[in-house]
Amino acid sequence: MEFTIDEANVKKRLDVFLAENLENVTRSYIKTLLENENIKVNGSLKKAGYLLRLGDKIFVTFPEDKLSQIEAENIPLEIVYEDEDIMIINKPKGMVVHPANGNYTGTVVNSLLYSHKENLSSINGVIRPGIVHRIDKDTSGILVIAKNDQAHKKLSEQFKVHSISRKYIALVKGIIKEDQFTIDLPIGRSPKDRKKMAVVSKNSKNAITDVRVLKRYYLSNMTLIEATLKTGRTHQIRVHLSYLHHPLVGDEVYGKKDPNMKVSGQMLHAKLLGFIHPTKNEYVEFDSELPDDFKKVLEKLENKERS
Repeated sequence: MEFTIDEANVKKRLDVFLAENLENVTRSYIKTLLENENIKVNGSLKKAGYLLRLGDKIFVTFPEDKLSQIEAENIPLEIVYEDEDIMIINKPKGMVVHPANGNYTGTVVNSLLYSHKENLSSINGVIRPGIVHRIDKDTSGILVIAKNDQAHKKLSEQFKVHSISRKYIALVKGIIKEDQFTIDLPIGRSPKDRKKMAVVSKNSKNAITDVRVLKRYYLSNMTLIEATLKTGRTHQIRVHLSYLHHPLVGDEVYGKKDPNMKVSGQMLHAKLLGFIHPTKNEYVEFDSELPDDFKKVLEKLENKERS
């Protein structure tokens, strides 16, 4: 795994940066990785307290004993499209995209290792073969998989410059009055809880989300929206809407549990993904229907409005 330091992270301690950017990895485990020489900066070993400089390249490798736990599993995936370079899947809610510390089974990667082991890009190593981007465990929807390194590099570049088209459907609490608007607020690690993201001015990156109201459920005090990502920050939609006091229904991390709504996880679906095909060099676009549990919730809200 590789990171390049930008201005927002200059003079930050190496171990602090890694704790913020390595998912599900503890500070003690980072210390172990440093002691075992699994972390290098610009090709050299550094101490935990090393202060990062602009342009520094951090390389992180994970011990083989951990990687050996990642096994192929016969887990069916809904494949929307596939050719020699890419595969588009419709990830179900509740499924993790790739293994992380302490979680090595039941992921998209475990499934890919069973069905496409010899046809996945190697850029992100053994833990994330073929994975170009990710969506949260409890977010359903479209995900692109790279089947070779060339495709991976071209897709990654598009994600980096935010030229990818990404539209999500979300159900949020409260009635949003505006029909259409843009949220332009920077996102970074929460100073109160390092496991969460937040709208903050320091150590943050610009984040832009376009919002369009699809339906207002006045009797249930909820709004169905389409959110288009102009950037791709961690938990961007969840953080932006929560900041505006419209947290996603079912999101107990950035909102509060609603005893009247029996849903598991946030009501968020990655509906559309569009990009320039890595070898055909033409724009392609893929979408998926809302999952059944999402549809059932909307049906109940519709029935309440008509009653």
